Amino acid sequence: MRVSFEEMYERFRSVLEREGFAPERARECARLFAETSRDGVYSHGLNRFPVFIDFIRKGYVHVNAEPVVVERLGVLERWDGQSGPGNLNAQFSMNRAIELAKEHGIGCVAIRRTNHWMRAGSYGWQAAEAGCIGICWTNTIPNMPPWGAKENKLGNNPIVFAVPREEGPIVLDIAMSQFSYGKMGIHAQSGEPLPVDGGFDGEGNATRDAAAVLATRRAMPIGFWKGSGLSFMLDLIVTMLSGGNASMDMGKIGTERDLSQVFIAIDASRLPDGEETNGKIREMIADLHASAPDEKGGRARYPGEETVRVRERNLREGIPVDETLWKRVLELDA
Repeated sequence: MRVSFEEMYERFRSVLEREGFAPERARECARLFAETSRDGVYSHGLNRFPVFIDFIRKGYVHVNAEPVVVERLGVLERWDGQSGPGNLNAQFSMNRAIELAKEHGIGCVAIRRTNHWMRAGSYGWQAAEAGCIGICWTNTIPNMPPWGAKENKLGNNPIVFAVPREEGPIVLDIAMSQFSYGKMGIHAQSGEPLPVDGGFDGEGNATRDAAAVLATRRAMPIGFWKGSGLSFMLDLIVTMLSGGNASMDMGKIGTERDLSQVFIAIDASRLPDGEETNGKIREMIADLHASAPDEKGGRARYPGEETVRVRERNLREGIPVDETLWKRVLELDA
């Protein structure tokens, strides 16, 4: 089943206004959700929307709360998200980092007491489309065991790197787990095995069975011990910069809310060798594309390349939706 981008956006907007969002905020929040599904990240678009509404109704998300500044430390600013909608707080934070970058060359915004930002890559695209190199990451509730342990102590702490270029942004959006829980949820629902081991089953064996990983909540870190260490360092730094909660604190709360996030923007237009750099980027991409296919006939792609292809198809043919979830949205809007 496919639904047009316009219809999905309008349904989201209508539901959000019913939940108490001011009209302008409802439009912006709905756009971010709809664009996430449009770009093929279904796990954090439509699939996440009913959970978002549930968090509003439980009082975890304060629909019209806006960030307030806590400290200004030169090119670094601390903000308090006041438990507002995570995607709106994240968009605001990256925009503020971009403003600082345009003024100083670089800007960093750390925000605490915010909520799940949905698709992490949205804010990388935002930075790159503004002509900035973008870096941002978030901590999460503990949902991954440190390497060598079986008890969840680490968040999978997604991180984004984005680079602007004339032909369109290059954006890498990854979690510290081999697969996000949203992606594993999709595989568990379809019964399709994960392409590589994604976690551990009840016997402690590595498995491609997404349902088994969801049952144990033992996701596998990327690069094994390397991803485990990187996750911990990202949590340390975001906690230091924001003055907010660590993953450990959210584990004590028992719910993924009041997170900490960092947004960094670097104004690429200030670099003195911009034209030369653009040429080098083209050479690097051409070199990547020239890679010999693997044994299965694969093709090397730069980060974000597939996103553009999926976006164009979904705008043309409609966004594929899970019928049960779409019915749930229609019920919310009834």
